[in-house]
Amino acid sequence: MNKIEITNNAQEHIAMVLKKDSAKYFRITVLGGGCAGFQYKFDFENLKNDDDILIHNEKIDVIIDETSLELIQNSKIDYVHELIGSSFKITNPQATSSCGCGTSFSI
Repeated sequence: MNKIEITNNAQEHIAMVLKKDSAKYFRITVLGGGCAGFQYKFDFENLKNDDDILIHNEKIDVIIDETSLELIQNSKIDYVHELIGSSFKITNPQATSSCGCGTSFSI
């Protein structure tokens, strides 16, 4: 089973942005590029593509394409507040390395 854990902090932040932007879905995409090979991209949108996988969470609905899901399967997405600012933090067990900023990774 494909699993992505989204912490309560992340769900609350995403739900707040979805409401503010009048959006329905939180989209996760993994793109080629970034300083470590792949990079995470997050969007808020209303359209779900036919080939998107819908993941229901307690507070939000997430959409993700199948290729991206394979690259971040079993990952944990959190929303953290640090001295340098607030951001999503992804713990990806498939990543063999990641960049210092935490937005890109390699497998």
